[in-house]
Amino acid sequence: MPQSVPISDTPNVIFADDYILVAEKPAGLLSVPGRLPENKDCLVTRLQAQYPDALTVHRLDMATSGLMVFARGADAHRALSQAFADRRVAKRYIAVVAGQLEGDGEVDLPLITDWPNRPRQMVDRAIGKPSLTRYRAVAQGDGTSRVDLEPITGRSHQLRVHMMAIGHPIIGDVFYAPPDAQAMSDRLLLHAQSLALPHPRTGAALEFQSQAPF
Repeated sequence: MPQSVPISDTPNVIFADDYILVAEKPAGLLSVPGRLPENKDCLVTRLQAQYPDALTVHRLDMATSGLMVFARGADAHRALSQAFADRRVAKRYIAVVAGQLEGDGEVDLPLITDWPNRPRQMVDRAIGKPSLTRYRAVAQGDGTSRVDLEPITGRSHQLRVHMMAIGHPIIGDVFYAPPDAQAMSDRLLLHAQSLALPHPRTGAALEFQSQAPF
């Protein structure tokens, strides 16, 4: 399981103005508060200690690290939420997966919640929601591959389930990888490395990058 992130750790904010914040979420930290008292610590709460008007627009899995954008105030939140809904926000991830994956391609498999095993998701061709991921292999290692991932849709656990479905689960994935691939890392090797979006006030194109810590 990912290591917990000390509460004393200050979020790494890489961009801030009067309308948005862009911060790096470490693996092992929730994006937003959970229901239980022990799950109240999260990235948005930490940010609100310095930026009280910070509002959540999207999420990353607790086990995933990388870039997140937050709105400052209701107007910016509406504009950013609409940009996500209209798919004017582009996200790219880097992952290390099991096996030798070469070239590029798409995974077009509909997903649905695996209700008896929540929060797990699963492929369901009959009633699943359309889900599309583009991938490009960038390097091969000893029984692993480094892969650039672009989610065209934004389903829960999409990248994790899609990689598992094509036989290349993400290393360190405690939900979807077999035991040998889980044991290769004490964290999920998935990082949100690139985020491109229109500024909620000016509409200017913004792009941010974050180096993967693995």
